[in-house]
Amino acid sequence: MARLTIIPDDTKIDFVGRRLWAFAIDGLLVVATVISLWTQGLNLGIDFTGGVVIEAASEKTIDLTSLRSKLGTLGFGEVALQNFGSDKSVLIRVQPSEQITGQEQVVAGKIKQVLGPDFRIMRQEVVGPKVSGELFRTGVIATVLAILMIAVYVWFRFEWQFGVAGMLATAHDVLVAVGMYSVFQFDFNLTSIAALLLLAGYSINDTVVVFDRIRENRRKFRQMSLGELINLSTNQTLSRTFLTSFTTALSVLPLIFFGGEALFGFAATILWGIVIGTYSSVFVASCVLLYLPTIKMGGQAPKQVQGAQV
Repeated sequence: MARLTIIPDDTKIDFVGRRLWAFAIDGLLVVATVISLWTQGLNLGIDFTGGVVIEAASEKTIDLTSLRSKLGTLGFGEVALQNFGSDKSVLIRVQPSEQITGQEQVVAGKIKQVLGPDFRIMRQEVVGPKVSGELFRTGVIATVLAILMIAVYVWFRFEWQFGVAGMLATAHDVLVAVGMYSVFQFDFNLTSIAALLLLAGYSINDTVVVFDRIRENRRKFRQMSLGELINLSTNQTLSRTFLTSFTTALSVLPLIFFGGEALFGFAATILWGIVIGTYSSVFVASCVLLYLPTIKMGGQAPKQVQGAQV
């Protein structure tokens, strides 16, 4: 029985020749990310802002206007309400302010008193301003350190040029994923940091596969130019890269459609990261090597690229 072939094993795509188009697309994504972060910023969740978040459900349709008026009489400052999944569920968010600083638990208790027995409390989160600030700093530090450690790992496993290329590609993937949070104003919280760290690991995994094939092929084809070497290696690993990304994406889709509002941002980040990570592994990471000092090949440097063809 013949096996199913989605990507042929003998593709001859000129990735190096199309690198400028790939870099242009990357540039547009990065520019869009920077503009969105500059104009909108991130919609920081309660983990990073502090305050009180309560998700409640009722058997009846919830009148947000009436509920907002009742909560407004408590004097907690800004109280944001929105339907959560359906018109019978509500998400109540009390932003941090001088009125509630240090009184977050009291605020949560009074909100539940206003809701009364007709509402079921599905979720309650209470975070103080000091803790939220520390969580944000440690989350950013963890993400930056992860990217740097990935670069160090690739450096020692291959050569420093590969470490630099891997770091740039991974940082690009994480930055563009953060841009998605900004553009669509998803809640950016601790779950988002977990998604970014997962994305960084997944992205470098695909990149290392291509790098490893480049290292293997440069021992076989000592007179091949660097551009041809990159094209050959990328084409040889293209089927594996695509199928791995495709099957991983299939496992994420149920979270997007059935995971609910709480997991939607996380799942969407992972799915977007799979697409961007695969793209950068194929078109970006290896081609960056062309602009770095030439990698060695068994004591003999390969010829530099002119206009690579495979």
